[in-house]
Amino acid sequence: MFGAPDYELAWPRDLFVAEASALIASGHATDEDRVGCLLAEAFTSSGPWDDFTAAPSRTRSATFDDPWAEPPGAAEIEATRTPSVAKDEFLATLIKNADTLREASTPRPYWPERLAARAVAHQLEPDLNAAKRRFVQLINQFSRDGYLERVFPRECVDGPFDVAVDESARLQEHLGVSNLWPLRPAEWDDDIFYGLVEVFHDLVARPRNRHYHSWNQCGWHYSSYAIAPARALYRRRVNKLLEVAAIELRLAEEGEDAGRLVHVIDDDRRALVEQVLRSPDPKAGNQVQHAMALFRGRTSTVQDKRSAVVALAHVLESRRALLKTELLRGDEGALFHIANGFAIRHESESQKADYDPVFLDWVFWWYLATIELSDRLLARANQ
Repeated sequence: MFGAPDYELAWPRDLFVAEASALIASGHATDEDRVGCLLAEAFTSSGPWDDFTAAPSRTRSATFDDPWAEPPGAAEIEATRTPSVAKDEFLATLIKNADTLREASTPRPYWPERLAARAVAHQLEPDLNAAKRRFVQLINQFSRDGYLERVFPRECVDGPFDVAVDESARLQEHLGVSNLWPLRPAEWDDDIFYGLVEVFHDLVARPRNRHYHSWNQCGWHYSSYAIAPARALYRRRVNKLLEVAAIELRLAEEGEDAGRLVHVIDDDRRALVEQVLRSPDPKAGNQVQHAMALFRGRTSTVQDKRSAVVALAHVLESRRALLKTELLRGDEGALFHIANGFAIRHESESQKADYDPVFLDWVFWWYLATIELSDRLLARANQ
């Protein structure tokens, strides 16, 4: 049942499990408005919602214990052999079977498109204009689903009145640019586009409750907003949009610069970043987060990268005794010779300053990997 196409997830599996679990924990597992809001968003079809509304209030018993009851008919007997999932068990059952739910993916292109893509693969260039248009479509979808209702509330025909805000003024507060709403991508330069991508990350909030107001076609009203799941979904969809457009930027998932555009790094380095950002040492963790924000920011300069390397060097300096004990003799000195001898930590005539700035990238990742190593050494020492 749950592996069928009707149960294909439009959301990441872990996000659906988290939101379904939140509904159960809050005692709203059978609330049709709240469950309907979740199922309509999280799945690509109406199948789960249809099954939920058709589900019995509780599961039928498979036995007949009442000796005075009329014998069941054939249809009733068949129903007891294949009981439906009850409403109050529906979300819990979906969570239990989450591993069998398929996540939606982009269909493989048809033959003519595959041939065309193969012919121009080596000529792939960033398509900012297409990305801007798709971004507007994405924001419009978030708006229709109520994700902007918290910051851009709309009036109801029955009130309250005077609650609507000036969307352009609200965006201007963040970006210092007027007349940005309604969104008109043809009028944006690249900086405005990237700025809007970051601003809307901070504005979205997922409504966990909705009800339909039919009077005068008023439409859906939303409430009970949750920020974290909205931002997680926003990052996933915007990052996919940027990937399709061949733009080498992504919204950071965690760290000091979470929700800000950063340069793309490969999977292995991304795993290293995720590991180091979870350092059990709070002081080191804060310094690493700051270094990452300096190093991978969309507008990072050579000076920003040098400052990031210096921040990591400070973390290693605080662990010098550990590194000296655990590494081969003299190896720990090489770490600091790099920072001190190449115009990174100090500026003096004796230092080498005529090196290619790409050298900073190598030092940064070397230092970050060493911090991750020292985290593991500390953890082993504390066992």
